[in-house]
Amino acid sequence: MDIIVSNASDKPIYEQITSQLKGAILSGELAEGAALPSIRALANELHVSVITTKRAYADLESQGFIDTVQGKGSFVAGGNLELLREERLRQMEGHLQRALDEAQAAGVSLADLHEMLDALADAD
Repeated sequence: MDIIVSNASDKPIYEQITSQLKGAILSGELAEGAALPSIRALANELHVSVITTKRAYADLESQGFIDTVQGKGSFVAGGNLELLREERLRQMEGHLQRALDEAQAAGVSLADLHEMLDALADAD
């Protein structure tokens, strides 16, 4: 799993780390129970502050994506498939809202937008 941080991004580095780890968990790239790098190891690998990685891990833990065991490390949380599903649904709603906003700005009707979505679904 590769995490890429950009100093040019408008998102803070801890949010970049959080979103990429969350994406890896949601996609199944990081399976339930998988060990994450230690906070210090990830900070060294990404050349960022330990405080930055600690903040990212704390956010993921508060959202229920990872569990931290004192003295053992952080692991992908298990057994909360409903939480993961809800997060994916929220992400999809955000994408759909952006598509709807773009369609409205371009003068594309809702019917045409439905046709585009149907065509994309049929292409897969």
